[in-house]
Amino acid sequence: MTSVSHISGSLLRVALRDAFRTGYCAGGQKVACVDEFGRLERCFRITSSTSGSGATVGFCWSVLPCTAANAEAAPMGVRTKSIGLGVAGVLVCGVAVAGGAAVMLPRSASKAVPGKAVGSTTLPGTPMSAPALGGPSYPCQGFSGIEKKVPLPALLKDTFAWGNTAPYKVGNGSGDIKWDSDPYQNLSWHLWLHSLRWLGNGVYAMRAGDAKASKHVLAIVKDWVQDNPFSWKSNTSASEATMHRTNVLICVRQALLTQLKVKVLPAEYQWLDEALLTHARYLTDNWSGAHNHGTDQSIALLGIGCTLGRKELMGLAASRLNKAVTQAIDEDGSTNEQAVGYADFNYRLWGRAVDRMKDCGVAPSPAIEARRTALGEWLATATTSTGYMHQIGNTNQQKLPNVPGTPMEFVATQGKSGKKPRLRTAIYKAGYVFGRTGWGEERPYAEESTYSIRFGVARRWHGHQDHTAVTYNWKGHDILVDPGYGGHQADARQEWAKGPAAHNQLTIPTATALAKGPVTRLTGSVSTANSDYFALADQPAEGVDRTRDVLVLKDPDLMITLDRAQSGSNQSYETLWHLAPGQKVTVESGKAVATGGGVRTHLLHIPLGGESGTTTVEEGTPNPPQGWFFKDIFTVSPAPVVKFKHVGQNARILSAIVPAAKADKVSYTTREAGANVVLDLVVGAHRVSVKITPEGRLTRLP
Repeated sequence: MTSVSHISGSLLRVALRDAFRTGYCAGGQKVACVDEFGRLERCFRITSSTSGSGATVGFCWSVLPCTAANAEAAPMGVRTKSIGLGVAGVLVCGVAVAGGAAVMLPRSASKAVPGKAVGSTTLPGTPMSAPALGGPSYPCQGFSGIEKKVPLPALLKDTFAWGNTAPYKVGNGSGDIKWDSDPYQNLSWHLWLHSLRWLGNGVYAMRAGDAKASKHVLAIVKDWVQDNPFSWKSNTSASEATMHRTNVLICVRQALLTQLKVKVLPAEYQWLDEALLTHARYLTDNWSGAHNHGTDQSIALLGIGCTLGRKELMGLAASRLNKAVTQAIDEDGSTNEQAVGYADFNYRLWGRAVDRMKDCGVAPSPAIEARRTALGEWLATATTSTGYMHQIGNTNQQKLPNVPGTPMEFVATQGKSGKKPRLRTAIYKAGYVFGRTGWGEERPYAEESTYSIRFGVARRWHGHQDHTAVTYNWKGHDILVDPGYGGHQADARQEWAKGPAAHNQLTIPTATALAKGPVTRLTGSVSTANSDYFALADQPAEGVDRTRDVLVLKDPDLMITLDRAQSGSNQSYETLWHLAPGQKVTVESGKAVATGGGVRTHLLHIPLGGESGTTTVEEGTPNPPQGWFFKDIFTVSPAPVVKFKHVGQNARILSAIVPAAKADKVSYTTREAGANVVLDLVVGAHRVSVKITPEGRLTRLP
């Protein structure tokens, strides 16, 4: 019998599929096969043939199912690198030659390394070069628009640009890149450098047969591989960009095959497949979990498996996706990102996940489409009558995309087509209220008023410290706004944008706010045809109790809030109202009036029980930051903030936010009605009365 030790070097002269690590089997006649996750897969049984004199002249290995009975751990003296086998049963034969056994198998691969253990996710150095013709395929995922800042002439000079920064030469012009370049000290700039997405125009040129572009792109990619050895975890930009870079490597590989007009990657480019497998190793070991980053990672891992014909990688990616969706998106359609903008991103991301799974012949769980459908409804309710999304959490000023046949189409077309969302007022247990005066049934769609309210669990991922905060859009005009998304760059304004002082809520600047913000309870809600009421409660700081009652009215369209707080010591209590940029604000007798865009917004600071407080305005304050608005991470502008301030152990701050046409007069009076207080408002030709109970309940009176 030919010994395992005698043939193991030759055995490793093969590059097939499904990753195995090989070692000795029981009795020295079987080779145990364990996949990269430590599971027994298959065994090779070794047999031999002899000549009449008894000399071994040949041998064959046949694949057997791997069981604990068949296999035992390999001795510590020998570990081998991965090999693979892509079919259920294979017969591999060889003949004996002088000095050893020759194996008749394609291509060579790494030999066993005595005394060196292989890591838990070691992948083969030489993968299958291409999936079977006519089989599953993973298309190039594009470059997310980052390539638009780097036209081909700039790329050929090793010049990189991102965002609103000036182009910067990061290499020597021959593809030798200084990967530690960070001229703007910007985390995002450095991450996108390492993503390689800026090579997009070069990849397009490769695909079109441009030899110069091909040579340069391959030089840059190879330079990255050589200059950033695995596992690159010490480099945050390199590690965070792994999933993006993976997709670029796949695009480069496909463009190269197209340019060369071949189906199988030539041996001189095998380093590209090896790089993909190294990326697979990173993605396998460093999954971020059930949120957008982890989803992107799983799609990229699926892409590697699909591109190289690695079923176990596709299986792992699909398993992660199918399980993660129920954690990333709840049954109501809320994501765990705590940001409307990222909810939109997740809708598109999970759509891409389903498409790529189908492309690669992998079945997506029905839960993905079910949760994504619920998310589409959620997104439709999270919009204003202009089609823009409420800027909650890390959200740019952006419109909801038109997805035909869904409630998103209804929003994008302002009710002209698509499926109308089911709810006028939607309460989501993940911590959101999205409401409106209607969906265009009784007035033009664009003239509906909309609002949002936040509550729920403490801040995480892309959320802000915005609990109890509101936004309000009046008949298509932004009145109360969120600060938007300040990006990932650590600076004072970016930190402010996530904090409590950047949102429309009661703040206590003299108390130490909880690091992640409070857990806020929605303690009550009532909706009628012309009013929506909500009650919220939490503890935003140690020793401070806070409640907010919100009443949103229709005809006239306005918002009333009652903020109450109490502490064991004197505090400064400030209810903040963040207005859209471009508003001109005047303050007189406790009332602020903001004028802009054809609307005059009256912000009424209404005394209760002798408490009057002060009314002030801030705008564009640098230190500490206050009064700013981020349209996107590159565009920030001053925006006025009206502040209603009370000082003491306790506070009750009654506010009325009353937008009106410039010609409409606005006034109010208060009166006692037993233990209650009644607020009478006049808005142009409209008159409305609101009852305020000692417990804070707000009710519109008939």
